Amino acid sequence: MILLNPGPVNVSERVRNALLCPDVCHRESECAELADRIRGKLLNAFVPGAEADYVAILLTGSGTAAVEASIMSCLPAGKRLVHVNNGVYGERLSSIIGTQRLGIAEIKCDWDTPPDPDAILKSLKQQPAAHAVVMVHHETTLGLLNPVHDIADHVDGRGCVFVLDSISGLGGEALDIAGRHMYMVAGTSGKCIQGFPGVSFVLVRKGFMENVVKYPRRSWYLSLANYHEAGEQGGMPFTPAVQVFAAFDEALSELLEEGVAQRMARYGRLSAMIRERMDTLGVRAVLPAELRSNSLTAFYVPDGLTYAVLHDRLKERGYVIYAGQGRFASKIFRVATMGALRDADIEGFLGAFEDVMRRETGNA
Repeated sequence: MILLNPGPVNVSERVRNALLCPDVCHRESECAELADRIRGKLLNAFVPGAEADYVAILLTGSGTAAVEASIMSCLPAGKRLVHVNNGVYGERLSSIIGTQRLGIAEIKCDWDTPPDPDAILKSLKQQPAAHAVVMVHHETTLGLLNPVHDIADHVDGRGCVFVLDSISGLGGEALDIAGRHMYMVAGTSGKCIQGFPGVSFVLVRKGFMENVVKYPRRSWYLSLANYHEAGEQGGMPFTPAVQVFAAFDEALSELLEEGVAQRMARYGRLSAMIRERMDTLGVRAVLPAELRSNSLTAFYVPDGLTYAVLHDRLKERGYVIYAGQGRFASKIFRVATMGALRDADIEGFLGAFEDVMRRETGNA
């Protein structure tokens, strides 16, 4: 089955076979060495040249675990967050922040609209208790890329902390973490890195990590301080998903061999194939070209079709697309190019799509 949803993604046989590693006790040196390899590869991939300035914290859990751990760990007592909400995952940030009333201001935008960096700067100036800004990099709600570099510059200029959910961005979208002084960036294994779901991570500036260990521990399992302190002793505070870690290690090796820039280019090329053919077929994209990511495009469901029919007919042919969410639920479908996909996979999907269009609507 070819997965064109934004995670879990298709993985290579090499990554799949890594699950068959020997059984390892998580308290033994072999597991510590595995975790160290993963941390090193993450830093090499995403903060090249600045590896000494960051630490990589590994968690067993989905990407949301890394995001929640970042939010719960980034604030000293008495300080609060400004957060951006312009999609389903921005709304999830709001929900996480609301559990402990850590927010002080929400910058809310329509789901097809990127936030204005100047509005965030204005909010920081008006909120003396604001210590951090948290937002989503790639909103897979519509495949919208947010202007995170400009916002990070404003946040750093105010002496505040920038916390980024790049769950579906890292490995697929350009991100200058070290150059823009991003303090915390959350990622995961099962999207653009092309591993299996179940491992997530946070890249943290070392100097800031020294502060984090002194902050209130608002969660136990999701306290980055707990993970960092255990890592400094050569272990992990809780039982990791060892076999999934092994597959993640292999996926990171593949990423480094392909090259992060080359992977982004591959995703962009595959997305361009889809966008060009859909345009030829008269299937409209939701976002203008300048706002779209490399790795996901949202399209309006063609007239004469429903999402359910389109999904089911494509799945019968071996291709899985993704539904819209919220007010877009019945109006759009999403196609992602994350994963171990080839040009032939996309050509096959486009042929299947045209066949479904012809049979169900009489068009194409």
